[in-house]
Amino acid sequence: MSVDHYENFPVASVLMPPALREPVSALYWFARNADDIADEGDAAPEARLAALELCRAQLRVIEGGGMPDDPIHARLARAVRAWSLPLPLLHDLLDAFAQDVVKTRYADDAELRDYCRRSADPIGRLLLCLYKVDDAPSLAQSDAICSALQVINHWQDVAIDLKKNPDGNPPGRIYIPLDTLARFGVTESQLREARCDDAFRAMMKHLIDEARALMRSGLPLTRRLPGRLGWELRLIVQGGLRILQRIEQVDYDVFRHRPKLGRTDWPLILFRALTDR
Repeated sequence: MSVDHYENFPVASVLMPPALREPVSALYWFARNADDIADEGDAAPEARLAALELCRAQLRVIEGGGMPDDPIHARLARAVRAWSLPLPLLHDLLDAFAQDVVKTRYADDAELRDYCRRSADPIGRLLLCLYKVDDAPSLAQSDAICSALQVINHWQDVAIDLKKNPDGNPPGRIYIPLDTLARFGVTESQLREARCDDAFRAMMKHLIDEARALMRSGLPLTRRLPGRLGWELRLIVQGGLRILQRIEQVDYDVFRHRPKLGRTDWPLILFRALTDR
């Protein structure tokens, strides 16, 4: 299944046990649809929020034992019932997508982490639920990996995020916490000018070092999970770490070079997954 622009979601790959490919795909299309409502096209914020509220209404139908009347949520309903998936995690995802419509700045790391808790961490917890894994260390390490993937996506997309929410006040999205911008002497106008100077590079190095440490804190989970899921997660983790390397290789200039994975990266990612490097 093509992942397209939703790069960090493990979408029913060949490593997934066949029985899990359908529920994972159902979760993907639910998240993909809601995220596109929040991000894509030129709809007004009010229309986006109304459409997301319709998605929430469909979750309530599932909660009440009914069957939603659209194929994406009907497919999700079958997965929820077959695998006893916790609906609060799906509500958290909708909360995060709605927040993207109305919130374009984050005061500090705590605010950003709270966003990641709802926008990214539910994905890992839902996958663990499919594997009947619910111990506290596994959940915490899953959260670390998912939050790291989320911020890595933000750091590679600084320029792209600035073009979102053009009608916001202030316009554009900036996920770099405002206190981090101030600490390194980087201004919003500098971001809009795409000026990659020493201050910006120092800030990006700090953010990348933090993301790498967060990702590595979740690594023990990849060794503990059984079989195919462990391998799937190792590849995802190594892919995220490789993106961080790519950012470093372009000297942190994510304005002119959006780091992404190419065909030549996968042999290295596979080697690192095999050797736990």
